Amino acid sequence: MQVATGKSILDGIAIGPVHFYRKVDMVITPVSALTPAEELARFATAQAKAQEQLGLLYDKALAEVGEDNAAIFEIHQMMLEDDDYVEAIQSIIETQKATAEYAVSTTGENFSATFAAMDDAYMKARAVDVKDVSHRLVNILTGVGEASLLGDQPVILVADDLTPSETVQMDKSKLLGFVTRKGSTNSHTAILARTMNIPALIGVDIDESWDGKLGIIDGYNHCVYIDPTTDLHATLERKRQSDLQQRALLQGLKGMPNETLDGRKVNLYANIGNVGDVGLVLQNDATGIGLFRSEFIYLNSHDYPTEDEQFAIYKQVAETMGGKKVIIRTLDIGADKQADYFNLDKEENPALGFRAIRICLTRKEIFKTQLRAILRASAYGKVSIMFPMITSLWEVKDAKATLAECRKELEDAGIPVGEVEIGIMIETPAAVMVADDLAQEVEFFSLGTNDLTQYTLAIDRQNPKLDRFYDPHHPAVLRLIRMTIEAGHRHNCWVGICGELGADSTLTETFLRMGIDELSVSPSSILPLRKIVRSLDLSKESQV
Repeated sequence: MQVATGKSILDGIAIGPVHFYRKVDMVITPVSALTPAEELARFATAQAKAQEQLGLLYDKALAEVGEDNAAIFEIHQMMLEDDDYVEAIQSIIETQKATAEYAVSTTGENFSATFAAMDDAYMKARAVDVKDVSHRLVNILTGVGEASLLGDQPVILVADDLTPSETVQMDKSKLLGFVTRKGSTNSHTAILARTMNIPALIGVDIDESWDGKLGIIDGYNHCVYIDPTTDLHATLERKRQSDLQQRALLQGLKGMPNETLDGRKVNLYANIGNVGDVGLVLQNDATGIGLFRSEFIYLNSHDYPTEDEQFAIYKQVAETMGGKKVIIRTLDIGADKQADYFNLDKEENPALGFRAIRICLTRKEIFKTQLRAILRASAYGKVSIMFPMITSLWEVKDAKATLAECRKELEDAGIPVGEVEIGIMIETPAAVMVADDLAQEVEFFSLGTNDLTQYTLAIDRQNPKLDRFYDPHHPAVLRLIRMTIEAGHRHNCWVGICGELGADSTLTETFLRMGIDELSVSPSSILPLRKIVRSLDLSKESQV
């Protein structure tokens, strides 16, 4: 038996034959027998064909994993039209009299290396994307079809790396799990794997001799077994069957109240990025939407989205949720979330820089466009507004005054507006320290535990070298959460959690005993959390 370890993308067990995926090696001839004009024409044809393929991939991803996750293929389409990228390819063809495939391959490598060397986490992630786009173009130009990832039977796929395109194209009925040598737990491929509920490991020292052998991915213990012993195989098969049974049992919790054995109720809301995610919210029976990350509307746009464009999105979500609460977080862009058309300056410490509410209060017209769209949508459902990255009382007052201006403008124009609950994100120690003052200005708090942990522990959560120091269970973080809940309740302000910590089952009882009113998590975490909530008796002494 062989054992290899890595980083787990998803807790779970996958058992089956290993299929080693080898990408087709392409022979790229640098010198062309054609004229530069003919090679430029070949490139233009390949570019159009790639756009068509990516459009089909977007549609497939939209149906299977939602709009937020499908957006990567819109980014790839934008890259295909990027002026710098296209001009670099054309220049190599013209100046070096090279083949189109050589020009694309060289440009792809150059751009990928440039992105990988950048400090900004968002730009680093683009290195993989530009490679994916360039690989697609070269495949078209050389006449090489997309390699078949899977065979005729369900397999565990093992590869050096997988791109988002390859992951989405897989036949899910034939994929038990995957193992790769390269990759990141925050890559688009990893996110897709989690969304599709596929056990996966990355950063594994893979061996081609595994091909065809029986393999087991143990996501709980971050390892893969090749040719496991009979006893181990039997043990992990029992664990796999138990997981399947638990998943089936969770479906029986649909329609059941989120209530402890002693009658304490808590709202279990879902986090979403766009309209396409609402289906998952309804499918998993969430009480409402606790975090609509509106910045994805901006990140997936070529230019500032208009009021009407945003209104259409917010209205559709509000109507689809059928009277359930929809909390829309206003634009939270900056730091690791960048849109080129905002023309934000490069900053030494972007996490501490010009972001979120700071942009909105400085660029009021952008802010007012979004607020008007949200207010218009409030006439079609139960909509709430949440301001991110608040550190001071004056920021809340300024944001509320701007919201009041927008309401008056709409009402003066005869445009219907509904009642809107106002809340803020608590993401910094500063906000916790003045929470009593803030609670008198708003109706709810939502704890963004990812940033709260980052700012409390003075740790850049985008820096992988600091993973061992990033501790969301740190006593200081938990104490700040308790302080926030207590301050909110002193002023009739309800308090929720919308960060990753909300889905941490080891803390569910702790949060309920602190008095948390709401947990907002990924849609797939709703039913597991409901099961935990319904098993607790808070009248008894804590066991945690």
